[in-house]
Amino acid sequence: MIQRRHLLLATPALLARPAGAQNMAAATAEGRIVTTPLARGLANPWAVAVLPEGRLLVTERPGRMRIVAADGTLSAPLRGLPPVVVRGQGGLLDVVLAPDFASSGLVFWSYAEAAADGGGANSTAVARGRLDVAGLALNEVRVIFRQRPKFDSGAHFGCRLVFDREGRLFVTLGDRFVRSEDAQLLDNDHGKVLRISPDGGVPDGNPFVGKAGAQPELWSFGHRNVQGAALHPVTGELWTHEHGPQGGDELNVDLAGRNYGWPLITWGRQYVTGLKIGEGSTRADIEPAVQTWVPSIAPSGMAFLAGKRYGAPPTGANASVFIGALKAQALVRLDLDGRRVLRETRYPVGARVRDVRQAPDGHLLLLTDDGNDGRVLRVDRLD
Repeated sequence: MIQRRHLLLATPALLARPAGAQNMAAATAEGRIVTTPLARGLANPWAVAVLPEGRLLVTERPGRMRIVAADGTLSAPLRGLPPVVVRGQGGLLDVVLAPDFASSGLVFWSYAEAAADGGGANSTAVARGRLDVAGLALNEVRVIFRQRPKFDSGAHFGCRLVFDREGRLFVTLGDRFVRSEDAQLLDNDHGKVLRISPDGGVPDGNPFVGKAGAQPELWSFGHRNVQGAALHPVTGELWTHEHGPQGGDELNVDLAGRNYGWPLITWGRQYVTGLKIGEGSTRADIEPAVQTWVPSIAPSGMAFLAGKRYGAPPTGANASVFIGALKAQALVRLDLDGRRVLRETRYPVGARVRDVRQAPDGHLLLLTDDGNDGRVLRVDRLD
């Protein structure tokens, strides 16, 4: 396989953000990345999960899930998926393995689902099934969650799935774009992060259980379009990132019952007009972002670094998180001291990075969303 080397272009010493933004002192460093293509020819790939024996499970937004062999060969699409709405940003989205996959064979995925009446309404749904690798099939498929209510939109599906340490499933959901005010209302699933059981039930410890007028599956609210989520390896906290409007992408520590502000506050502005949105960029009763990006990088996918394959974190840092960037066409590394960003490093990939995962051997895996020639890249070196 041919290694590809990308050099980081010169960047300002400080992130270009408005005065008062979180972590204004976090310097942007130069970086260099060396990657090896593991597979290509994927149509709008959205997510990758690592199977035993070096194989990969990859979703393609047009509604296909494939197994990638160790030599890069793509399987035929798996059978057994429920019907998928492919419209705008919607389609087949995230995929994760159950924590007990070795014994259960269970796989969980998110996707855009049409309303039962066959009209234009749709929303994000989550399903699970048992993977039959030899038979290229998903069996015993069951839908465990449907975002409510469904309505006509082709945008902001959210989609990321993360298991916590107790085996409960976080689901990130977008505001669906045309009803952003729903993100502040607790009677719906738009612009929210949820926590559910693997069978679709509601854990007793959820923050809104028993609260009048609130959906019990809600974990947090006030989100725009969360497309990255991962557990912090030390604290076990859920961290998420979301797309802002015109600018204003955010990285957050996603805490139970907290309000993350959209559309009341944001660092971004209206498309086309550039007008301000909401009340400003901060408010005392709203959880502040750990990091914001103006202009937007369009973040997608996220993984905390485990192990030292790419070296130890710099002095003073106790964790590093890697984020894919669609608009910036880069892999973004944030070195952290607790919840404070010490340094940002951007590694240009030359393509839209849709997902970031870490394989059991410590290598980072990237998915590039290059139309019908999406790739899986292994990150061999970061300097």
